Amino acid sequence: MSEQTVRVVIADDQGMVRAGLGSLLSAEPGIEVVGEAGDGEAAIAAVRRERPDVVLMDIRMPVLDGIEATRRIIEHGGRTRVLVLTTFDLDEYVFAALQAGASGFMLKDAPAEELSAAIRVVAAGEALLAPRITARVIDAFVTRAALPRPAAGRELERLTARELEVLQLVSTGLSNAQIAAALVVSEATVKTHVSNLLAKLGLKDRVHAVIYAYEHGVVAPGEGAFPPQG
Repeated sequence: MSEQTVRVVIADDQGMVRAGLGSLLSAEPGIEVVGEAGDGEAAIAAVRRERPDVVLMDIRMPVLDGIEATRRIIEHGGRTRVLVLTTFDLDEYVFAALQAGASGFMLKDAPAEELSAAIRVVAAGEALLAPRITARVIDAFVTRAALPRPAAGRELERLTARELEVLQLVSTGLSNAQIAAALVVSEATVKTHVSNLLAKLGLKDRVHAVIYAYEHGVVAPGEGAFPPQG
């Protein structure tokens, strides 16, 4: 993907936000804004029309919200990935969007270089799992919602002890390099463990591994050593 132009659709109900994001991204090499949408229905239409690599998806929009729009885009298939744009007053909505199939989330006020890097990560088929954001979003959602957790499924029994350990570390927001250092193994070994546990659990990426781990009690809100914020 690094040698190709990443095609992006911006979905946000505020015209000034769309204009600002469009201006920032247009100045970034290798990124092309191919469409805009002011509501979820328009976002779906833009995806079908332009077939972008990534949609920057706002959550609260008229006609159809970003959560349902994300769900429909993912269910439709194709290569388009969804990167949620968020502010921290909507944590539970972000979590729902991830459950709907989004590949990650980004702050609306993030610097241009962070946003462009996030777009490239998601376009390359990876999940964007920023530790400082993940900690607040998932902890806040699970704590406030106080939803009963489903019993751990049989798929967890398929994991080796080391794969379960890696899942726990992934769920604290650690990168492969950080996990490798913690376990005193190579980064390539960690990558293999992550791939294997995703396949065994039927998960598409690291973000959804975190969701699975919280939902099934592999980790609990507040557990894990998230890197300090700041």
